[in-house]
Amino acid sequence: MKKCLSEKFLQRHSTKSLKRIRFFGGKTRRYSQNDRTGGFLTDFWSKVIPIIIIFFIGYGLKKIKLFNSSTADTLLRLSFYVTLPSLTFLSGATAELDLKFIYLPIIAILTMLLIGLISAPIAKLFKMPRPTHGTFLVGTLIMNTGFTLPFVIAAFGNQGLAIYTIFDFGNSLMIFTFAYYFAIKYGNKNDSKIPIKKFLLLPPIWGLLFGIIFNLLKIELSATAINYFEIVGRPTIFLVIFYLGLYFHPHIYNFGKLFTVFGLRIGVGMLMGVGFSALFGLEGVTRTLVIIFCGAPVGYNTLIFSSLEGMDKEFAASLVSISLLLGIIYVPLLLFWL
Repeated sequence: MKKCLSEKFLQRHSTKSLKRIRFFGGKTRRYSQNDRTGGFLTDFWSKVIPIIIIFFIGYGLKKIKLFNSSTADTLLRLSFYVTLPSLTFLSGATAELDLKFIYLPIIAILTMLLIGLISAPIAKLFKMPRPTHGTFLVGTLIMNTGFTLPFVIAAFGNQGLAIYTIFDFGNSLMIFTFAYYFAIKYGNKNDSKIPIKKFLLLPPIWGLLFGIIFNLLKIELSATAINYFEIVGRPTIFLVIFYLGLYFHPHIYNFGKLFTVFGLRIGVGMLMGVGFSALFGLEGVTRTLVIIFCGAPVGYNTLIFSSLEGMDKEFAASLVSISLLLGIIYVPLLLFWL
């Protein structure tokens, strides 16, 4: 494992008067306790503000009717079938794999499984239509670790990026298997059977699996290949955020169900992060990020799956949109105080 993931780098410095924060690109800056807040927020907002701008550009173009739902769905399919597989492959192929950190993806897997066990009986209490029921379940399951990444990079740079990548193996695996299973099940209105062929041919999960195989076999990617996957994968965040802006509904849709999903996804997820951190003896930066990842906002894929599989897109858009607005508030606070 790279030195940035060794235990001495995964512990917070005990000195209270001085903090080191490593930023993306490897450069380390030194902040005193007095100017730590200003330095962190400057780098944080420089990465988050573009995301917010893209979101409102999408929303604005929808309001002036330059884009419609048909165009938005086309952009979303481009992301799911082309750009996202490139990202998952590159993530699997370039990550540092070490059994010493096997607990990180295990925590992601266990968190999703346990929340699924809790949310399934709760969803039945609402007696929702089948498409809304499916969106409710998927919304509670998917951790939007991708949303937290700009925050994590602003605070911990390559150190945080490495921890994120390892944790996200488990998260991505569960998103495109466990969570997508429910999307297919509840999106198929006329038949409760799961189309196994469709389930097994998901481009993002195959991208991740092939990336891991390349990694384990120590097959080095050429500079040309890396550049290709980076170029193809780079538009993913833009496409998803832009699509989210097109589907954003500023009104609260299904109030009770909406905040029940938030309570399960964010509240229960965060408590599980605290519990698993104690169980595995995690400390410092690792503990902070595990808690944040487990309590991340509702994932973008909730909206993607709802669109692809015919679930409740309006409910999904409200879930993702409002939870992201909440995330802009609570994620930086957790990074600062944990």
